[in-house]
Amino acid sequence: MSEMPKAYEPREVESQWYAAWLDGKCFEADPSSQRPAYSIVIPPPNVTGILHLGHVLNNALQDILARRARQEGREVLWLPGTDHAGIATQAKVERELREKEGVGRRDLGREAFLERVWEWKEKHGGIIINQLKRLGCSCDWSRERFTMDPEYSDWVAKVFVDLFKEGLIYRGKRMVNWCPVSLTALSDEEVIMKPQKSKLYTMKYELVDAPGEFLRIATTRPETLMGDTAVAVNPRDPRYAGFIGRKVRRPFPEAEIPVVADEHVDIEFGTGALKITPAHDKADFEIGMRHGLEIIDVLHPDGRVNCPGCPELDGLDRFEARGKAAAMLDAMGLLIEVEDYDNKVGFSERAHVPIEPRISMQWFLRYPCVDEAARAVADGDITFRPDRWRKTYAHWMENLQDWCISRQLWWGHQIPVWYRRDKLEELKAAESLDTSDLEAGDIHVGVEPPEDESGWVRDEDVMDTWFSSWLWPFATMGDSGGDSPTLRKFYPTTDLVTGPDIIFFWVARMIMAGYRFAGGPPFRNVFFTSIIRDLQGRKMSKSLGNSPDPVDLMEKYGADGLRFGLMRIAPVGSDIRFDEHQIEEGRNFANKLYNACRFRRMAGEGGGAAPVAGLRSSHVDIMAKLDELADDLVRLYGEYRFGEISQRLYEFLWSEFCDKFLEAVKGDLRDSASEAAKAATLSVFDAVMSRYLQLLHPYMPHVTEELSRRMGYTGDDEFLMLKQLPEASLLANLAEVEVAAARERAGAVYETAGRLRNLKAEYNVAARRDVRFVVRGAAEWLDAESDVLALLAGADSIELDDAFDPPTGTPVSLTPVGEVAMPLEGLIDVEAEKARLSKEVDKIAGEVAKSEGKLGNANFVGRAPAEVVEQERERLEEWRAKLAQLREMLEGLG
Repeated sequence: MSEMPKAYEPREVESQWYAAWLDGKCFEADPSSQRPAYSIVIPPPNVTGILHLGHVLNNALQDILARRARQEGREVLWLPGTDHAGIATQAKVERELREKEGVGRRDLGREAFLERVWEWKEKHGGIIINQLKRLGCSCDWSRERFTMDPEYSDWVAKVFVDLFKEGLIYRGKRMVNWCPVSLTALSDEEVIMKPQKSKLYTMKYELVDAPGEFLRIATTRPETLMGDTAVAVNPRDPRYAGFIGRKVRRPFPEAEIPVVADEHVDIEFGTGALKITPAHDKADFEIGMRHGLEIIDVLHPDGRVNCPGCPELDGLDRFEARGKAAAMLDAMGLLIEVEDYDNKVGFSERAHVPIEPRISMQWFLRYPCVDEAARAVADGDITFRPDRWRKTYAHWMENLQDWCISRQLWWGHQIPVWYRRDKLEELKAAESLDTSDLEAGDIHVGVEPPEDESGWVRDEDVMDTWFSSWLWPFATMGDSGGDSPTLRKFYPTTDLVTGPDIIFFWVARMIMAGYRFAGGPPFRNVFFTSIIRDLQGRKMSKSLGNSPDPVDLMEKYGADGLRFGLMRIAPVGSDIRFDEHQIEEGRNFANKLYNACRFRRMAGEGGGAAPVAGLRSSHVDIMAKLDELADDLVRLYGEYRFGEISQRLYEFLWSEFCDKFLEAVKGDLRDSASEAAKAATLSVFDAVMSRYLQLLHPYMPHVTEELSRRMGYTGDDEFLMLKQLPEASLLANLAEVEVAAARERAGAVYETAGRLRNLKAEYNVAARRDVRFVVRGAAEWLDAESDVLALLAGADSIELDDAFDPPTGTPVSLTPVGEVAMPLEGLIDVEAEKARLSKEVDKIAGEVAKSEGKLGNANFVGRAPAEVVEQERERLEEWRAKLAQLREMLEGLG
């Protein structure tokens, strides 16, 4: 054992041990190992990212699983890496260029701009990785991956080419979600629907064949009126039966457009007549396709109006144009009313602005291996935890839409498609790059460019970031040849820990990719983490100012304190209500553990293997409880109940070990105690603590590694994190009947001590140590435990005397060890105590009467809220119980 400072300093300890683990290559996986494999891949954080509490929760859970697997003797690969985050990274670099140099990406050109992005990545991309190391994450950093690494990029290109050749990837002009800030298409999963306070504009279009007659139309978007090519009504709506097939006049630019009948129109919405703008609404686009309507795009990609035929609106921002268009309608006498309207609007997940439905030429994917992926979860080959997410997954798999995989960015994996240069202008002029319209010799799709690259032009788009990350579980383990020692050893992975918000973005797609390109499911278990909210139930966000910086929390409370505190408030399947007080509790728990070991260290040398002979009941009890804890943790880990594990670990140390066991054995460590008693207690302490540190290690790796070394439980050349859990229990050599008897005795002593302390408190002598207790009808074994009971009860002595006749007024308590009396002679002034109790009885009786009066009042019971009435009933029961107790005490004093 080594000397221990008075106080635990987590910052120094944590940095030293993390460096030692790295130097010792403790995190590195060996594919040639004969041990059973355990593998988990980190959900790659954005290379632009910094650590937030969601990352802490997710990665702490992964670290717990990885460290526990090492303790179980498994060869562990926890594979880390980062995602190139196409939209977010490009936006950051472009912003920096504008602010510092006053230039945009097109001023630099593609190659020069990408050089700047790589420079930015090298400068800023390691921030979150270093923060994960600060948290104590035991990833195999020698295998750190980046989705733009050359080997990984080869995988992405190969997958695109293979799927194209299978006919699953195609290019066409379709309605997509368009971000007017990022200037790129988005998939449906990248659009967040948000409730909005909008306006519903009711206007009227004049009938061409009946001047002075109008058709009333309702819309939330008058700024797209210039793109209207029809008005649609439901054929089942009798109000408009006479309008179908006629024409109305669009106000500006003026045009005659037909009234068409379509089942899609909602009779209940607005007036029941819907203006159809095929270029700017998905439903309108479908109606337009069914009726052969013209498609008129009246918005630029950046959301400004593109309509030279209407100069009043041309060039205006879409939201400014909305108000202007309404004013123009009003001036023309065509605006009937404007009313408040609550609706949901799709927002770009990254840019936080409303998206625009837009007709655009894009690349799409028809998902592969859909049936296999659906069955994998339905049949239990992949287990979701909590189980309720299976239904969400199944619903999405049953309603798949083709995935728009192209993005109008420069940062990312460029589409591996080339067009003949002499054909390109012809194709552009025709606004058709549909792959079905191209002859085989006009397009080249391949991992490598065409031989004579000068005669070809590469497609400018890049792939959706998720198109690279859906390959993450296997593309990180080897090259695109599809075979490697790492892949053979560690695929499929064992667990995935992720958030339910990306069950579609990532989880479902990884499962499909795993079946298509790696021959099977990518993982066996998926654990969905909880959403972290503040105490008011709001999601954490910078704008609300309710999201603390995890690095600041680690500086204040230590990484172990943050991890443990967060785990204790992380119930399975429920949102987490974050409270910094709980993180402080995590630090306090580390201090409690440290001080318990320091107390042991101050007791001197000795200890070693736990003895079987000479054990007190408290010794057997704490070892049995440690064995129970170890067994419970096996079950709880199997059920992924991380919050319960942390609570069990907390309760064992704080309540069972420190509050009970250490208090019970302090007498064995006094100078007056026998050497045998001291040696037995120190041996039991070491046996229990050395194993407890192992059990706690996955949750609090730094402090447990430090204390294990300080206490001599691990040698100078070994690490606790690599030490396997023992197979034999601490009490394996003790008969079960002996264990049960000892535990029963210990339990009786602890319960009796609690009752005696309460008895002292009731008579205001809690702090007195000269109290004596007399036991009548004592258990046979109590004599051997009386010194422990006296110590725990804070008494001068415990006397066993069946003949004792307690004087009138002596408090008595029935306990598991017998009837215990507390003689009051010399402890209290009986008359003064009777006066005090009488005064307290009068006070409580007044409260009882007041509460009974309230509850006897029919007006109160009938009119007050039910919860208020129930609260008053509970309060009355508490007062009555207190009054009965006081009267009993007063009666006892005679």
